[in-house]
Amino acid sequence: MQHTSSRSSLAALTLGAIGVVYGDIGTSVLYAVKEVFRSGHVAYTPANVYGVLSLLFWTLTVIVSLKYVVLVLRADNRGEGGLVAMLALASEAVQDKPRLHAVLMAVGLFGASLFYGDGVITPAISVLSAVEGLEVVAPGLHPVVIPLTLAVLLVLFTLQKRGTASIGRWFGPITLLWFGVLAALGLGQIVHHPEILSALWPTHALQFVRAQPGTAFILLGAVVLCVTGAEALYADLGHFGKKPIRLAWFSVVMPALTLNYLGQGALLLDQPEAVRNPFFLMAPSWATLPLVVLATLATVIASQALISGAFSITKQVMQLGYLPRMTVLHTSTKDTGQIYMPFVNWSLFIAIAMAVIMFRSSDNLAAAYGLAVTLDMLITTTLTFFVIRYLWRYPLWLCVAATSCFFVVDVLFFASNALKLAAGGWFPLLIAGCVFLLMRTWRLGRTLLSEQHRAEAVDLGSFLESLQQGNPLQRVDGTAVFITSEEGLVPPALLHNLKHNKVLHTQNLFVVLRHHEVPWIGLEQRAQVQALGAGCWQVVLHFGFKNDPNVPEALRSAELPGWKLDPMRTSYFLSREVVVPRMGGRMALWREKLFAQMHAGASGVAGFFHLPANAVVELGTKVHI
Repeated sequence: MQHTSSRSSLAALTLGAIGVVYGDIGTSVLYAVKEVFRSGHVAYTPANVYGVLSLLFWTLTVIVSLKYVVLVLRADNRGEGGLVAMLALASEAVQDKPRLHAVLMAVGLFGASLFYGDGVITPAISVLSAVEGLEVVAPGLHPVVIPLTLAVLLVLFTLQKRGTASIGRWFGPITLLWFGVLAALGLGQIVHHPEILSALWPTHALQFVRAQPGTAFILLGAVVLCVTGAEALYADLGHFGKKPIRLAWFSVVMPALTLNYLGQGALLLDQPEAVRNPFFLMAPSWATLPLVVLATLATVIASQALISGAFSITKQVMQLGYLPRMTVLHTSTKDTGQIYMPFVNWSLFIAIAMAVIMFRSSDNLAAAYGLAVTLDMLITTTLTFFVIRYLWRYPLWLCVAATSCFFVVDVLFFASNALKLAAGGWFPLLIAGCVFLLMRTWRLGRTLLSEQHRAEAVDLGSFLESLQQGNPLQRVDGTAVFITSEEGLVPPALLHNLKHNKVLHTQNLFVVLRHHEVPWIGLEQRAQVQALGAGCWQVVLHFGFKNDPNVPEALRSAELPGWKLDPMRTSYFLSREVVVPRMGGRMALWREKLFAQMHAGASGVAGFFHLPANAVVELGTKVHI
């Protein structure tokens, strides 16, 4: 019975992986072949069709099957994946090398920033290319393509606040149907030209590259479209596990994509004019409209995975201390990973809508796509090297052998896409650059703020001793929790409380929060307690970057002799700081002003740390950095 249950669980996880992990890469068939042949760089001949299809197949094989599915999935951080998890592993591996650690952190954070650029272009090109199928049904529908695309995206982003729990169960079945249709459409064309199957041999790709090296290099910028969403394989590792992701790829996704690409090639051999939209023209005329509907559903699901990923990565980076606090709403009582972040949601929508309006077609968006994702792939390969060399301690020759091939491939794809910089590649890079600037500014500003606090602060132990001398302060019943950023120093909120109220609670907890470069820290390891005497304790709470920073829950797990958290008798004292920019600081004035705006716009500490609103006391102060 247990074996049957295990198989059922594997089947359910595999179906879920098909819906969430592979939605993005599964919709690349809508535009990859079309963009390669419509680029104008390759002459239309049967030999070139075979060569391009072979390039597509072996790109999928090398980048997705070998690099991500076989190698990168092994680099899990306590079961979690994604660029932030990989960055945490790499930084842990080089902790004893400060300069290298700083460089890797900067590179990894820029890679995380690139996710947002990719997250803008991918939904835009996917949904737009699906809706463009209407032009195959009736060319006169061209004027409605942009408005309809924006309407679909608006509905998708409006529904985010309701969560994906209610509709998420349909993702797997719909995407499985999508892959079934992809395979069927491809097979329908392959039976007419079975010789197209020979494109699977690498000799066609090698001959194409040898005969036209310059053209092949340029075409890599369009060929890379077939691996859109490859990073999702690794990012969703924690949700599904390695086995379901690998099983889904090799049993369903890879065969369906291969058959569909071969089918499009077979159609082009028979009807060269089908190059205007080979995917939709593979279908019988009666099936085109249903196919447009199914393609739109598939691209919406693919976009949903990217939106959820944006929420997740923002929360992780935020808890690592590189972005200010933002409102995080939980949309599921069962799955803590299902969250909604209003600011991220609507910022993404505005950027995606701008991309659709600016570029106006999937052809133009294809020029913008590729630079961000290939740079992200290059960063993943680089971080993987440091993980397997310095964390897993494999021999240098083996580490070089395992990553050098992928590094060369990634560099070639990145170099080819760099040619598209002026044609639109600047757009996702601009988004990534802005996000990276915000991250670095926030981190530097918080560092300077902490230094200012330490320079002006008083030692906590000595201060508490002084309070007991002379005329001791009046003690009032209850517990006071002071949230502070520095361990062993007097919190500004305590000073303000003593100044204005001139009382001290019976129990006082000085709570410091520490966010670590690991995904999860269990409740049994959450609290570190030190008695300070006279009813005072120093409490350090530890959170992983995927933990929910719930302070009351963490305090309930703390072991303090003779004390138990009573919500009705506990008050939380917070210091609300107003940052005042000034000339001559360690940051440029414009960055100080930017940091001040970010600091002022950060969501309240109370909501972020799940403090009860009716038990919070905020005391303000002005700070210069």
